[in-house]
Amino acid sequence: MAENGSSGEKVVVITGASGGIGAAVARELGRRGHALVLAARNEDALRAVAAEAGGRVHVVRADVTKRADVERLRDEALAAFGRVDVWINNAGRGINRSVHELTDDDIDEMIAVNVKGPVYGAQAILPHFQERGTGHLINISSFLGRVPVATNRSVYSAAKAALNSLTANLRVDLAKSFPGIHVSTVMPGIVSTDFATNALGAGSGPPGIRPTGPMAPQTAEEVATQIADLVDAPKPELYTNPAHPAIARAYYADVGAFEEQAARGFAPPPQPQPAADA
Repeated sequence: MAENGSSGEKVVVITGASGGIGAAVARELGRRGHALVLAARNEDALRAVAAEAGGRVHVVRADVTKRADVERLRDEALAAFGRVDVWINNAGRGINRSVHELTDDDIDEMIAVNVKGPVYGAQAILPHFQERGTGHLINISSFLGRVPVATNRSVYSAAKAALNSLTANLRVDLAKSFPGIHVSTVMPGIVSTDFATNALGAGSGPPGIRPTGPMAPQTAEEVATQIADLVDAPKPELYTNPAHPAIARAYYADVGAFEEQAARGFAPPPQPQPAADA
């Protein structure tokens, strides 16, 4: 077991840490002096990220769709550092399929990675948090789980909507008896990573979101800085793009009007034409 670090150090578990947002979060948290337990299926990529993060890092090869792997991840984290302060359920998988194109396998894959994986993580670490009376669970969701602005990500968005709901219900449940345990939902928008390239059906169908204006991509490093700030100062929800809360409010204020705009690609409504002379 590794000896305890400095008093400001937190022990942070990050799933899906071999690339994208997870790797960027690992680098940022390592820079801030936290101890890390990095998990993903690709151990070689994990070790490369661990070297970049520096400091005290433990690597665990794990598949979040397997409950036994997630429980082993928890056990290895506790064996390495003696405690876990923050658990970040970051592993996710995308898909490019409209609802009418979905197969059973598509649905099962999205639910397994994006819903069951975070549930396994929460259920694995919560007894440890409850025993200590403190801890922070962070679920990385998506803005698409709140607002339907990319129909070709249909069941991915649905899975993230389910994750949003599960996270909120868990947060309310724990607040009753364990006020020292924080539960956070993080909702990035478009992020410049290889996530879209690795999505099922990548390259098929329309792009869904125009990457301009309030939908412009953020870098993984920009998102990681905000997640690292969340580790330091927990709060219930985080939209990483500052334009997105207003968009979400507009959606729920008038769902019909918003969806009509979305169907037009957020183009201005057609203007009535003057009647032709008789």
